[in-house]
Amino acid sequence: MDQYKIYWTKTDEAPLLASYSLLPILKSFAKGTNIEFETKDISLAGRIIANFPDYLTEEQKIPNHLAELGELTQSPDANIIKLPNISASVPQLKAAIKELQDKGYKIPDYPEESKTEEDKKLKERFAKVLGSAVNPVLREGNADRRAAASVKKFAQKHPHKMMKPWPESGSKCRVAHMKQKDFYGSEKSVTMDKDDVVRIEFVDSNGSSTVLKESLKLLKDEVVDSAVMSVKELRKFYAEQIEEAKKDNVLLSLHLKATMMKVSDPIMFGHAVYVYYKDALDKHADTLKQIGANVNNGLMDVLEKLKKLPDEKRKEIEDDINKVYEYRPELAMVDSRIGKTNLHVPNDIIIDASMPVVIRDGGKMWNRKDELQDTIAMIPDRSYATIYQGMIDDIKTNGQFDPATMGAVSNIGLMAKKAEEYGSHDKTFEIKADGIVRVINSEGKVLMEQSVETGDIFRMCQTKDEAIKDWIKLAVNRARASNTPAIFWLDEKRAHDREIIAKVKKYLTEHDTTGLEIKILKPVDAMKYTLERTRKGLDTISVTGNVLRDYLTDLFPILELGTSARMLSIVPLLKGGGLFETGAGGSAPKHVEQLLKENHIRWDSLGEYCALVPSFEMIYEKTKNPKAKILADTLDIAILKYLENGRMPSRKVGAIGNRGSTFYFSLYWAEALANQNDDVELKNRFTKIYKELSANEQKIVNDLISVQGNPADIGGYYLPDDKKAAEVMRPSELFNKIIDEM
Repeated sequence: MDQYKIYWTKTDEAPLLASYSLLPILKSFAKGTNIEFETKDISLAGRIIANFPDYLTEEQKIPNHLAELGELTQSPDANIIKLPNISASVPQLKAAIKELQDKGYKIPDYPEESKTEEDKKLKERFAKVLGSAVNPVLREGNADRRAAASVKKFAQKHPHKMMKPWPESGSKCRVAHMKQKDFYGSEKSVTMDKDDVVRIEFVDSNGSSTVLKESLKLLKDEVVDSAVMSVKELRKFYAEQIEEAKKDNVLLSLHLKATMMKVSDPIMFGHAVYVYYKDALDKHADTLKQIGANVNNGLMDVLEKLKKLPDEKRKEIEDDINKVYEYRPELAMVDSRIGKTNLHVPNDIIIDASMPVVIRDGGKMWNRKDELQDTIAMIPDRSYATIYQGMIDDIKTNGQFDPATMGAVSNIGLMAKKAEEYGSHDKTFEIKADGIVRVINSEGKVLMEQSVETGDIFRMCQTKDEAIKDWIKLAVNRARASNTPAIFWLDEKRAHDREIIAKVKKYLTEHDTTGLEIKILKPVDAMKYTLERTRKGLDTISVTGNVLRDYLTDLFPILELGTSARMLSIVPLLKGGGLFETGAGGSAPKHVEQLLKENHIRWDSLGEYCALVPSFEMIYEKTKNPKAKILADTLDIAILKYLENGRMPSRKVGAIGNRGSTFYFSLYWAEALANQNDDVELKNRFTKIYKELSANEQKIVNDLISVQGNPADIGGYYLPDDKKAAEVMRPSELFNKIIDEM
C-alpha cells in the first residue's frame, strides 16, 4: 500500500507552540499505517524568509512552502491541515522583521513610504506577506464550516459561562454605519459575457490618465465589482459618532479588519484615529510628518515615533494627545492596565472576533476603569453592519441567548478561486486627486466607472463562476445531508449580490432540491430568520460570501460554544483534495503572552483534533486503507471522552494547560484504539501504549503542571527556537519516552 501524506502547517503563536507537543504524538500514532505527516512552514516569519532569499545565507534560506502547498491544492491527493496563521498588519510585519534581523537575518526594513524605486519594489515584495496572504493560495475550494456533532452536544450539555445578560433597564449599545457614499452605496457590478483582459485607469480633472492596474485577465461569466469609500463622508461619519457617544455617555469603538482588508481598512482605521485626535494631530502636523508618524498604523505608531524627538517636545505632544481624552468620549479599551485603547493598534480589534464579544458581554466593552460599559460600535460600511444591529435588536427584545438551548448555525462560504468580494489587495487604491476611475476592456469600452475625490478608496473585486457553481452545489449537498434549511444571505439592493442572486437562481435548477428548504434573504432578514430558529433550538445553514463567512463563523460559535476555535472547517478542494482548517486564532497572542510569563498555555487544540477526523476519513475514501478509517473512528470516540471528562485547558496556572490536554487526548485515543477489534495489530500495539500512559497518568500530569509558574523561554515570538520551544512544550521526559518509542 502506498504511503499517504498529511501536510501539517507550521503557523504562528499559540497554534504553533501547541504543535510542538501534538505533532510528535500524531507521527507516533500513525506509524505502521502508511500515513505520514509532513510539515510546511507558512508562518509569518517563514513567509518573510521565503520571499527574501537574495538577502540570506544558504543556511538561512527555506523553500517557499506556501507556494508548494498552493500547487498541491491542484492535486486530488492534497490533504492539508491548516492551523490559524497571522494575517499580518504592518505593525506585526515590522515586529517580525526586527526579530529576524536581531537573529542575523539581513531582511530589509519595510519602507512605509515609497520614496525611491527600490522602496516601491520592496513594498511590492512585502505585500505578498501582508494580510490574508495565505488563505487565497490554499482555499482552492469553498468552505463547509460547522461544529462537530460531539462538540455541539457537549456545548449544550455543559454550556459555557461567559454569556452576560443585557441590562433589563435598557442598553445604549448600537451599531453605527454610514448612510451614503460607502462601498455598499457606490458598488457597481457586471457579469462578463466573454473572456477578456481589462485595465483600471484613473483620469484626473484635467483629463490626464494613469493606469492603476493593467492586463487583468477576466473569464466569461465572472462577476466583477467596483466600489468607492468616500473619505470625506467617512470622516463626517466618525465625527458624528464621536459627538453621539459623548452625548450618550457611552464608549466609542471601531470594528474593522485591518489584517485581511490590508489596503482599505488600515486607511479607514487611520481616518478614525485622525478625527478623534484631530486637535493634537493638526497642532503638531509638521513635526509628526518629519518623524514619519503614520495614523494608519494606529496611535501606538505615533507614540513610538515621538521617541525620536527631544524629551521636551515629545512630552508636549504627548500632553496634547492626553488632553483630547478630557473632552472626547471614552474609547473602548484593549488593555486598560497600560492605557491601550481601541485606536492604538489596527490589528488588536478585529470585527469578526470583537463584535461577538460585545454581544456576549451584554452590549458592552471595557473602559479605562476596567469596567464594562455600553458602546457605540462603529462599522462604517453598510454591507454587513446591519447583521450585528439585527442581532442586537433581537436580544433587546428577547434577552440574551442560552448556549444550552441554542440551535447550531453552520456556514457554506464562497471563497474558492480567490473569491474576493472585499479583499482585492492588488486592485484597491487610495486615490491621489479628484477624477474618475474606469475599468476598460480590450476593445476600449468602459465596463464600470466611479467618480472619486482625493483620498477616496477605490476597490475592484472578482468572483469566478466556477467557484459560485461549486458553492451552490455544496450548499445543496449540506442541506440534503443534514436535512437543514440553507439560507443564502444576499441583498438584492447591493450590486454584487444582484449578480450572485441571478446565478443562484440559475444554478439551483441543476440540482434536485425536492424536499429542501432553500431561501434567498437579505442579510438582516436572514439574521432574523436564523435567530428565530436558533432560539427554538433548530439548526440553520448560512450560505454566504467571503466576508460573511468570516463574520458568522466567529459570531455564532463564540455565542454557542464560547469560542470559534472549536469549529470544524472542511474545504473540499475543486480538484478533489481536502483542506481542513482548525479554528480561529484571534486569541492566540494572549496565550503566548501567558506562556512567556507563567509557562502555562491555554490554547485548546480541539480544532486540530476535530480536523484530523475528516482528514483520515478522506484518506480512507481515496485509498480504502482500513487503518485510516480506524484512526478516524477511534479519534471521534477520544474527542467525545476528552470533552465529557472536561480535559480542556484551564486559564489558570496550576491546572492542566494545552500540554495536559494533549496528554489526555493521546490517552483516550490510545484507549479507543486498544478497545477496537477491527485491526489486531493496532489493538495489540495500543493496548501496550494505553497501559503505559494510564499507569503513569499522575506522574505525567504532575510533570506537565509542576513546570508552571515561572517565565518560559522559547527563543522568539515570530521565529521561536525549535529546540527551546520543544523543551517548553514537552517537559515530561516519561511521556516523551513513551511517545517517541512507539
